[in-house]
Amino acid sequence: MCTVYSFTGASILASIIFSLLLFLSIDEDPVMQILFGGLAIIFELGKFFAWYEFGERRARRNYTGAISAFAFYAVLAAISIGGSVGGINSATNQAQSHVNVQQSKINSYNMQIAAIDNQIALNNEAAEKYIQMERIATGVTRIQRENDKLRQQQLDLAAERDSLPVVSQGSVIGLIDSLAKSMNVETQTAQLGLVVFLSVLLDFFAAFFVGLIGEELRFRNQFRRMHPFTIDAYTTEAKQPELLTHTSSQPTTHYETHVEDVTPEPEPEPEAPKSLYEQAIDALSANQVNCTKRAVTRYLKVSSEEVDELFSRFMEEGIVSKKPNNHYQWHGVAAK
Repeated sequence: MCTVYSFTGASILASIIFSLLLFLSIDEDPVMQILFGGLAIIFELGKFFAWYEFGERRARRNYTGAISAFAFYAVLAAISIGGSVGGINSATNQAQSHVNVQQSKINSYNMQIAAIDNQIALNNEAAEKYIQMERIATGVTRIQRENDKLRQQQLDLAAERDSLPVVSQGSVIGLIDSLAKSMNVETQTAQLGLVVFLSVLLDFFAAFFVGLIGEELRFRNQFRRMHPFTIDAYTTEAKQPELLTHTSSQPTTHYETHVEDVTPEPEPEPEAPKSLYEQAIDALSANQVNCTKRAVTRYLKVSSEEVDELFSRFMEEGIVSKKPNNHYQWHGVAAK
C-alpha cells in the first residue's frame, strides 16, 4: 500500500502543479496569484474527493448520490484538465521559446550575409558596365575594393553566427516535431494534441489510484465489522478412573476395604447460541440499541446486507414499521 499511496500522492501533486502554472499566469499581482493558486488547489483536491465519494456511494448502492458525485467530479475534472493543458502548454512554449530565440539570431545573421551577397552581385553588374564603357581604372578598381570589404564583412558575420552556442533540443520538443512530421500537421497542432493527451492521462492515472485506495479502505472496514474467525479447541472427555479395591493381607486376619462407587453429577448442557434474529430482537426489546440499521450493524458486528434482511423480516412480521421520513419504528414483539 505504501507504493499505491506514493503513486497517488505524486500524481495528485503533479496535477496540482500543472494547474498552478496556468492559474498563476493569469495575473502578475501577488495577491491575485495567491487567490488563483488557492482556487487551483481547491479544484484539484475537490475533484479527487468527489471521485472518492462516488466510489463510496456506489458501494452503498446509493445510485442517485453516485450520479450527483460523478457529475460534480466531471465538472471539476474538466476544469482540472483545462488547467493541466494550459500548464503543460506553458512549460512547452517556454522550452520552445529558447529554441526560437536562438534560431532567430541565426536567421538574422543569414539575412545579413544574404544582403551582402546581393550587394556584391549589384557591384559586379556595375563593374561590367564600367568595363563596357572602358572606364576600368576609375570604376572597376573602386568596385573591387568595395567587394573586398563586403566579403570580409560577410566572413566576420559567418564567424559570429558559427560561434553562437548550440541550443540542445529537448526531448519534448523533439517528440512534438516528430509527431508533426509523421502526422503531416503543424507543430502547434501536434503540441496541442500531445498536451491534451498527457493531461487526460495524468488525471485518469490519479483517479485510478484514488479509487484503488477507496476500495482498500472499504474492504478493511467491512472486514472489521465481520466476526473474527476462531478455532474451537476440541477436548476429549476424560475417562472415569476405575475404582480399585485395596486389600491388606495378614497371616491370621484379612481386611477388605470396599470403596463405594461415586457417580458423577451430569454437567449442564451448554445453551445453543442465539441466531442474529434473536439477538436483534433481544437488543431492541431491551432498548440496548436504537431501531436503526447502523446501530444494529454496530451491535451485531455483521454486514449491511444481513441487517437489511433482518429489517425486511421485521417489517414482514409487523414488529417494525417505516416512517415517512424513512426512519424505522420499533413496535415490540407480542407476548406469547
